[in-house]
Amino acid sequence: MKTLLLKKDEVRRLIGMTEVIGAVEEAYKAFNNHQVEQPDYIGMHLPSPRGEIDFKLGYYKANEVISMKASSGGFIDNPTAYGVPSGMGTILLFDARSCALICIMDGSLITGLRTGASGAVSVKALARKNARTVASIGTGNQARMQVRAVNEIMKIEEIHAWDSHPDTLSRYKAEIESEFGIPVIMANSKKEAVEQADILITTTRGKGSLVEADWVKPGTHIVAIGTDQRGKQELDPELFRNAKIIVDSISQCSEKGETWHPLNKNIITKDDIHGEIGEVLLGRKPGRESDDEITIFDSTGMAIQDNTTASKIYQNAIANNVGTFFHFFE
Repeated sequence: MKTLLLKKDEVRRLIGMTEVIGAVEEAYKAFNNHQVEQPDYIGMHLPSPRGEIDFKLGYYKANEVISMKASSGGFIDNPTAYGVPSGMGTILLFDARSCALICIMDGSLITGLRTGASGAVSVKALARKNARTVASIGTGNQARMQVRAVNEIMKIEEIHAWDSHPDTLSRYKAEIESEFGIPVIMANSKKEAVEQADILITTTRGKGSLVEADWVKPGTHIVAIGTDQRGKQELDPELFRNAKIIVDSISQCSEKGETWHPLNKNIITKDDIHGEIGEVLLGRKPGRESDDEITIFDSTGMAIQDNTTASKIYQNAIANNVGTFFHFFE
């Protein structure tokens, strides 16, 4: 048996956003169809100025693949001190029948792609059908990926964007307008952006409430991406009091996601969580039931998303003879 090595440029050529959206939908449905074994992920914060590294492990019974991803971020000195990116990812795929290592691939693109796709899946399932305006709080790489994914499943007419770094915001405007032709309005404040939103996307590394409850208009769908560890926060917990709350994983989001904050403040209980998005996609729970509902999708990211996406890339690599095989086992 040989092991396949896939580098970043090869991964980039092997999958497009439409396929990733399909893989993420498959992942969410599989999770709620008892097809997934997925232990709690491990996150470690390293001493400043370093960032964090997360490890996510998942087994998908349908494809007999075990995936393990290591993903790091926030290592701000990496480019100058070590000549490597500030965030990196590596995915290992194992054949679950033998536990032999079948693939090592760069995982940095996959994390961005499948996280972007998760927002798009939630928009498809939960946003108003006449939603046209996006507000983006945060304008980094993941904010761009959310637009790329959401743009696959709806027509975005304009984006209202805010970022704490004006240079980052200016680059976002130039790149989004160049790539998609979607007008980007640079908001003077978070409030100014949020008040315009049919769909509100938050993608920051926030440490406190960035979006106040009374800024959000009825009918808004919120895609909460940035909070995946204790200590991170983007939304006013009061937002959850009267919203329909949908999560990727109740166990993860109630412990490490945005949903932890209103739970911790006793604003809601676990019984107030409407359900997991896989249940909505499978038709077991209703999605949006009125145009006035505020819906919140809390996404902490799951190993099964990495599994289905990486497995598709591996299959495409085999089919197209891409990558380098080597003997890992003697």
